[in-house]
Amino acid sequence: MSKHLLSQIPAINKILLLDEIKELMNTYTEVAIKSAIKQYIEEVKQAILNEELIEVPSLSKIVGEVARIVEKEDKNSLRRVINATGTILHTNLGRSLLSEKIKENIESVAFNYSNLEFDIDNKKRGSRYVHLIDIIKKLTGAEDVLVVNNNAAAVLLTLNTLVKDQEIIVSRGELVEIGGAFRIPEIIKLSGGVPVEVGTTNKTHLKDYENAISEETGALLKVHTSNYKILGFTESVSNEEISYLARENELVSINDLGSGQFVDFSKFGLPYEPTVKEILDSGIDIVTFSGDKLLGGPQAGIIVGKKKYIEKMKKNQLTRALRVDKMTLASLEATLKLYLDEKEALEHIPTLHMISLSKERLFGKADVLKTKLSSLDFDIRIEEDKAEVGGGSYPASYLESVAVKLTHRKLHATEIERRLLEVEIPIITRIKDNSIILDMRTLRTREFDIVKAALEEVTK
Repeated sequence: MSKHLLSQIPAINKILLLDEIKELMNTYTEVAIKSAIKQYIEEVKQAILNEELIEVPSLSKIVGEVARIVEKEDKNSLRRVINATGTILHTNLGRSLLSEKIKENIESVAFNYSNLEFDIDNKKRGSRYVHLIDIIKKLTGAEDVLVVNNNAAAVLLTLNTLVKDQEIIVSRGELVEIGGAFRIPEIIKLSGGVPVEVGTTNKTHLKDYENAISEETGALLKVHTSNYKILGFTESVSNEEISYLARENELVSINDLGSGQFVDFSKFGLPYEPTVKEILDSGIDIVTFSGDKLLGGPQAGIIVGKKKYIEKMKKNQLTRALRVDKMTLASLEATLKLYLDEKEALEHIPTLHMISLSKERLFGKADVLKTKLSSLDFDIRIEEDKAEVGGGSYPASYLESVAVKLTHRKLHATEIERRLLEVEIPIITRIKDNSIILDMRTLRTREFDIVKAALEEVTK
């Protein structure tokens, strides 16, 4: 039976001669179409051999499946989605959005030659690391700056350069595991350092650090617990105390800040967190933090602090392996320049804008969207909601938000959610009480028309 069916499968050359396939060639290459035909024919063969098919698909069915495959294969794997979840720095959705204001700067560098490593004034080879020094020094008060490709790399380079083969004292309450099971103790070991854990999970005192210092000690390390929070009977050692103890013992004080910030977000309802400048002002020698996340730029690891230490890092062979490209430098520089005017930063850096949106503005957005969707077959309500920063920042803290709640009169919310993932621009939502939740903190006004069209399509 299987052999008989297999012999009935049309040859690839025959399928290529079909008018519908020739029409597809107006849009897609012959190579792509042949590949799609081969893929589908192989699927049919396997289905026949597994006795899942009792007849060979018709030519029209084959054409339809080939068109589906070639269309799917033509799309980029990494593509745009719409975030209506209320999680601003959604780790799975790309975290920070870049500002539209920096587009021109990125395009200028991306599509043209640039002075990436050319000193125009002196007409000789330059360094890619000089482009960000002035702006970051201005924003943080640091003596020197080095930018690498992410914060884990920044920590690795810092420790490998300054305290390789030496002990690094760190509180047990700060032994962070970041995404993808990357753990601070393992990064310390990978750098060549020797982790020395002090204190307990919930309480670490200054004397714990003091008692652990030996001739083998190279640094005191503080790690910001950005993706979890220890509450209750707790105590930790301040940056001022750490930096003083390090100086007294001729050690390096290092703070892995994770999601660094230049703005105090407590005025928008979040708990107070010190800015990068405030941590440097406390006397810490080296601070590392991310260029994206709360900063709102591209993924990068920023190292700021004492010049004598950063000069050593620049000479480390690891720096070459961890260096950033021109696109990162261009987008980070342009993003950081927006911080020279905090109002500009809050308005034009999407992450900051979403965090700072007032409830009044959120209700205004919700009213606009409700009106726009009023012709659809939904019961529509506007409700207060809770949004979160996400991205391993401000754990257990929420921002007051506003959501548009859609309850379809026929379809279940889970079915609508599934269909919204299959549209041209997938829309990521939440479900609550058999309703689709569209949170106004992360859903942008410019996306309202796309959302309406998608909802119309999936509820036909």
